[in-house]
Amino acid sequence: MKGRFDLSGLCARENTMPGIPRTAVVVFCIAVTAALAGCAGFESAGSGPAAEAPAYRVGDRWAYRAQDGFLTAEHWEETHAISALGADGIGARIAQKGPSRDIARAELWSAPGLVQIGAVFDNETRRFATPLERYRFPLAAGQSWSQFVDNYNETTKAPGQINRYVRVRGWEKVTTPAGTFDALAMHVVMHLDDEEFWRFATECNYTVWYAPAVRGVVREEKRAQYLQKNGDHDSGGLIRTQNAVVELLSFTPGS
Repeated sequence: MKGRFDLSGLCARENTMPGIPRTAVVVFCIAVTAALAGCAGFESAGSGPAAEAPAYRVGDRWAYRAQDGFLTAEHWEETHAISALGADGIGARIAQKGPSRDIARAELWSAPGLVQIGAVFDNETRRFATPLERYRFPLAAGQSWSQFVDNYNETTKAPGQINRYVRVRGWEKVTTPAGTFDALAMHVVMHLDDEEFWRFATECNYTVWYAPAVRGVVREEKRAQYLQKNGDHDSGGLIRTQNAVVELLSFTPGS
């Protein structure tokens, strides 16, 4: 599995990955170390009871405002809605509308937090061989999990494997356009499956705030990058591809 490794033990294994330039390993190691150090800074985050799995209703609807970009940001509004509950799982519909995008897609969750069909990075639809654990309920401060997940990307028409590591750092107060919420902050680090002959795979560093009061996410901060194989961090070989913020505008419960 060249270019893929267990994020939770990355730094300790830096010198045991033949075939991967040390610069690439070091850059990602630094990113993960910084992420974990950031988590360490929130060890004093409020403690509280674990968040149980939500009881979704058909018609539950979350509206968000979102932006992504660097010098010039793209802005759009995004809605997530529960469309079906049944023996096959939980159906959700996601739509994005803005000056330069008009996107609609569907997801299927085998249970709350478990994604059978859905996206992990942008708007790509992936079919997972085993469910991706977006959330591991009940969610509790200090909890963590790591997965290597085989999937088929319907956008690229290619199979691959994602490494995804999540750590729940604790309860925090989060203020959004929809109000102020008690939310569990989660740090997510992902190594995607889009390596090419000229570049390494995309590395994602996300923070997600989940609020039980709305049965969903109230804020996300997303950063992603990849390293070119003929470059390094200092020479401009590190290409930043995502710099997004998503905030809840409103939550409408279903009936």
